[in-house]
Amino acid sequence: MKKRRRLRRHAAHRNPVSPQVSVIIPVLNERRTLARVIRQAYRVHPQTEVIVVSNGTVDGSDRTAARLGARVISYKQALGHDVGRSIGAKAAQGSVLLFLDGDMVIPAAKLRPYVQAVQQGVDVALNRYSGPAKSKRTHRVVLAKYALNVLLNKGELEGASMTTVPHAISRKALETIGAEALAVPPKAQAIASARGLRIKAVHLLSVGRLNPIRRSRKGGDPVGDLIIGDHLEAVEWLTRETGARGLRTDLGRKREFVR
Repeated sequence: MKKRRRLRRHAAHRNPVSPQVSVIIPVLNERRTLARVIRQAYRVHPQTEVIVVSNGTVDGSDRTAARLGARVISYKQALGHDVGRSIGAKAAQGSVLLFLDGDMVIPAAKLRPYVQAVQQGVDVALNRYSGPAKSKRTHRVVLAKYALNVLLNKGELEGASMTTVPHAISRKALETIGAEALAVPPKAQAIASARGLRIKAVHLLSVGRLNPIRRSRKGGDPVGDLIIGDHLEAVEWLTRETGARGLRTDLGRKREFVR
């Protein structure tokens, strides 16, 4: 009963009619952490709407979100990795869109820098977290993030990526990238870069401990496989849009002599 009363009390945070910030939280059975994530989300800005995309949830997470005043978009089937971001972005009304995960409780004070960066003119405000890059066996996902930024002529970003939460984007970025592309974060980042949006790693949150690499029972790394595939899709998009060398010159190479 006490828990229910707390939930009803927090539901007073109902989404405003004209939100300035839209916090988007895809959820798959995150009842253990979701209430805390939503409470922090509402503290990010006085005019905040929270959008929870219930992605095949069966543990009541969607009901928890609704009791806290979030707008809940529910799907019975699991939609797959990051699709919830795309769906939530389509529904968002704010001028700033902040993306979180339902299983990572982050204090509002550590989320505000991303929102503030967008309000000050950044189009894509990234977490500066790059992952452990100096170990002898750097994870392939970390390497892929670094490699993509180099291809995009954004080496200063190191391993900062739209794959990593939290991050925020402007309404302009949403319209430029397209909500559908947000389902493949590296591709969205490639589009943002190629179309001249301002991308900046604005604040460091070490999320590695909050979101460890998930391996299957058979010892594989299916999420890692997916993320690598997403980066390959980003590279494919880049070369298709800008040419086989991604806007880089061939220097003095005379290819015609070997034909």
